[in-house]
Formats: sequence, C-alpha cells, structure tokens
Amino acid sequence: MKPAPFEYVAPEDRAEALQLLNQHGYEAKILAGGQSLVPAMNFRLAQPAFLIDCNRISDLAFLHPSENGEVRIGAMTRQRTVEQSRIIAERCPLLHETMPHIAHVQIRNRGTIGGSIAHADPASELPAVMIAVDAQFHLQKHDAERWVPASEFFLGMFTTALEPEEMLTEIRLPALPARCGWAFREVARRHGDYALVGVAVVLETAGGGACRQARLVLLSVGDGPVVAEKAANLLI
Repeated sequence: MKPAPFEYVAPEDRAEALQLLNQHGYEAKILAGGQSLVPAMNFRLAQPAFLIDCNRISDLAFLHPSENGEVRIGAMTRQRTVEQSRIIAERCPLLHETMPHIAHVQIRNRGTIGGSIAHADPASELPAVMIAVDAQFHLQKHDAERWVPASEFFLGMFTTALEPEEMLTEIRLPALPARCGWAFREVARRHGDYALVGVAVVLETAGGGACRQARLVLLSVGDGPVVAEKAANLLI
C-alpha cells in the first residue's frame, strides 16, 4: 500500500520544527529514523496530514558525558551510534548490552534512540531499559520545556506523556551507583524479531553483598513497560 496524502517539510533547526508542531498539533508527526512510522503510514495505520522531518537538525544528534557521571543523548542520535559508543559501554552498560537486541543492524543504522522511545511500542527494548536506569526525558515546545522521568513518560500502548505540540529532544542517563549490577534478557523466535518477553534489571548491593535496591522492568507483556515491583521487593 501507499501512505495517505500528506504535506512534507524538513526544517533546518529546532526552533522551526517546534513552531511547525505548534501550528499543526495533532495533525503533525515527527519523522526521525522512520523505521516504525513509515511502515505504519504505508499500511495507513498512521495518517498524519503534516510530516516534519528532523534529520537536518544537527543539534538533536549528540552523545555527551557529564562530569557528574551522567550521559546526555540527543533524540536524533542513531541507535548504531549508541551501540558502538565507548561512553555508553562504560557509563550505562545495561543500555550497551541491550542495543544489539534491537531489530537488525540495518535498522539500527537508521533508527534513532528518541524515535523508538517516543513511539512507545510495548515490545520495544528501549522503554523498559529507560525505566530500569531511571532516565529523564527533555520535552520541548515552542514556548516551554520540561523534564519527565521515564517512569512517568510511558502511559500505555503507543501512548506517552508527550503533548501534541511537544518534541522529545534529549535523554539524560544518571550515573550508576558504585555497587551495581545489571542484565538484559529477551526471548524471540529469531534474533531481530519482536520479543515474546524481555526483562531489564538493575541491582544495587550494600557493603556486605546484600541487595539494597532492585529495578526489574518487563517488556512485551502489557500495554507498555511493566515494573515488577513485587519481584524486586523479594530481592531486597
């Protein structure tokens, strides 16, 4: 099939993109990597009247470490860039471990970290990992901005806290505690297929080795990431 008719624009900077979002609201969609949106448009599951292509906005693609141990990632940063980053491997090893599980390398070469998060597919790996590492998301519109924790961002199937005129611009990953362990596992029929089930785990231990804090987040078992609070409490 072919997509329904739409108007296309490729702004050169963030301000122009935010102004277009403000003008068109619910009728607009942001095009990032396009690995989820374009197939949905081809099947007419998504029919935006206005498509805003953000691939020319260079200041939305970055990966910077902070002095306090945090990592800041621009929403238009390619998934493959995150996967191959030494900074991510050192400062957010759970995300580093997760990236190869996302689809196939051809998809990751084009797909963006922000696009996957904003799409909020219940079977997607990144939403679960973002909650597990307690990430923060920077949401911006033409006249305001705010930070939203990952735990409050995902509201349901393909539904987030983003308002119609808002855009996800940055992801902030906090520094991990000193005594910390992590793991990511998923079950799929074939590597690269949608996960039948997956789990992202972050554990913090006390000095004697006892579990001090635990976050277990499941994917592909509900309308969005599912935090396994009872299972985590059993470990503490």
